[in-house]
Amino acid sequence: MKIIALSIATAFALNISVQAADVTAKISEVHLCCKNCVTGVEKAVGAVDGAKAEADMDSGTVTLTGADAATVQKAADAMVKAGYFGKSNDPAIRINARTGATGKKVQSLTVEGVHLCCGKCVKAVDKAVKSVAGVKEQNATKGAKTFEVTGDFNDKEVFEALQKEGLTGKAGK
Repeated sequence: MKIIALSIATAFALNISVQAADVTAKISEVHLCCKNCVTGVEKAVGAVDGAKAEADMDSGTVTLTGADAATVQKAADAMVKAGYFGKSNDPAIRINARTGATGKKVQSLTVEGVHLCCGKCVKAVDKAVKSVAGVKEQNATKGAKTFEVTGDFNDKEVFEALQKEGLTGKAGK
């Protein structure tokens, strides 16, 4: 009888510990050039109840942790909303690549919401945007909420280039 009671107690304890295990997703290739970038990710994710971000500047990775997959997904969405981008190691956690770009040729594009905390962020944006065929100029500056891209280019390609640099944003009006 003691063995049965002990077996039931052990099974119950194991079941609780499995249920209490946190869900994590490692996001790689995130633009984390400085302490302010790390703080930006942690602040964005920290606004999600029950979520935590651990950013590693050296490897460009962010480990998102939460009680369940829904919480970790909300954390990933908060990170993207703050202007960061990357690749998830967990297929259940998707990094939202939608930007509002139409995939059409344009002469001017307003870009909103890209993380621009320092000169290195601005240089990463410049490198990305100017890699797009037809882009002539961009005017991103440190701390800007929006910037303009001009030339004769495909708007979607601008966001694809930003996302390759670990950054993202939205097409402005």
